[in-house]
Amino acid sequence: MQQTSPAHTLPGDATAATSTIAPTRAAWLAVLSVGIGSFALVTTEFLPVGLLPSIAAELRISEGTAGMMVTLPGIIAAFAAILVTIGIGKTDRRYVIAGLTATLIISNLIVALSDSFALILLARALLGVGVGGFWAIGGAIGTRLVPPAYAARATSIIFAGVSVGTVAGVPAGALLGEIAGWRAAFLATGAIGVVVLLLQLALMPSLPAAGSLTFRQVPELLRIKKARLGMAVTLLVFIGQFTAYTYVTPFLVQVAQLGAGVISALFLAYGVAGFIGNLLGGWLVARSVRRALIAVGLVIGFSTLALPVAGTSLAGVVVLIVTWGLGFGMMPIAVQSWMFKAAPHAMESGGAVFVSTAQVALAGGALVGGIVADHLGVSGVMIVGGAFALAMALVIWRFGMEDGGPGARLAAVH
Repeated sequence: MQQTSPAHTLPGDATAATSTIAPTRAAWLAVLSVGIGSFALVTTEFLPVGLLPSIAAELRISEGTAGMMVTLPGIIAAFAAILVTIGIGKTDRRYVIAGLTATLIISNLIVALSDSFALILLARALLGVGVGGFWAIGGAIGTRLVPPAYAARATSIIFAGVSVGTVAGVPAGALLGEIAGWRAAFLATGAIGVVVLLLQLALMPSLPAAGSLTFRQVPELLRIKKARLGMAVTLLVFIGQFTAYTYVTPFLVQVAQLGAGVISALFLAYGVAGFIGNLLGGWLVARSVRRALIAVGLVIGFSTLALPVAGTSLAGVVVLIVTWGLGFGMMPIAVQSWMFKAAPHAMESGGAVFVSTAQVALAGGALVGGIVADHLGVSGVMIVGGAFALAMALVIWRFGMEDGGPGARLAAVH
C-alpha cells in the first residue's frame, strides 16, 4: 500500500489546509505541460467526429462503420485505465506520462498514413490505451507537482485541457480537414503531440512512485463506502450527461428548430461555458467536494429538464445550453476529486476506477438516450438525462458526508 509522507497530507489535515508555500514557476509549467497533454488527447479522441463523412468516402465504408474510430478508443480506455495503472508498477510517473503521450503521436501517424481501416482501428485502439492510462493518473499528477493548498487549482488546470479541446481543438481539426483533407488533421494533432512530449520531458520533474497497484488492491476500493458512493455518483451523472448530450443536436433541430449555423454557435458557447465551469469547479472543490458535486447535479439536471419547456425560444435555448456547459465543465474535477478523497492512500487506483466507470457510463448514457429517443422522442431524452443528474445530486446530498468539512483539500499521497 502507498504511504503518506509529511509533505503530502491527507485531505482535511491542518498542514494541508494552512500551507502557504507557493508553488514555483517550474511547478506551474510542469502542471501546464500535463494540461496541454490532456488537450491533445481530447482533441485526438474526438477528432473523427467532424471528419466521418470524408473518412468514410475515401475508405469506402459507411459512416456508421467509420464511427468505430470514436467508439473503440472509449471501450479500450475503460480497460486500460486499470490495466495500465497496474502495469506501470513503480515506474517514474514522469516517464509514464511521456509514454502515454507517445501513444497519441504513433496513433495519429498511423491513421494519417494508412489506407487500411483495420490498421486505423488498431491505431485508434492504441490511442485508447493512452487515453485510459492518462486519465487514470493524470489528475493525481497535478496534486504531486504543487503544495497541497494548490492541488485543486493544479487539477483544474489539467482538466481545463478537456474544455479547451472541446472549444478549439475539435472544431479546428474539422476545419483543417475540410481545407487540407482529414489526413492533414491527424498529422497536425500528431505534431502537437510531439511538442507536448518535448515539453513534458523538459518541464516535469522526476515523480517516483512510493508504491504500485495490484489486481488485489482494486477490489479493496469497493470495501470503502465513499469509493462505492463515488462510483455510483459517476455512473449517475455521466449517464445523465451523455444520455442528453448525445441527442442534443436532434433536439435543437426538431424541437428548437434551429439552423446549422446557430447550432454551431451554441456548441461553441457550450464549450466556452465548460471552460469557465472547469475553473469554477476547481474553486468549489477546494472548499467542499460534496457541495461541488451537488452543484453539478443541480445545474446539469435543471438545465436539461427545462429544455423541452423553455427551449422552444432562441433566448431560452441559449441560456440553458450555456448553463448546461457550466455544469459539464465542473463535472470531471468534482467527481474525480471525490474518488481521490475516498481513497487518499491510493489516488491512482481511485483515478483508474473513476476513468473505467466514466467510460462505461458514457457508453451507457448514449445507449439509454437512443432507447428513450425511439420511444419518447428527443424531448424525453432531455428529461431522462436531467433526472439522472438530479438523482446524483440527491444521492450525494443524502449520503455524501465529508470527513474534512468545507475546507477539506486535495492532496497527493502516492
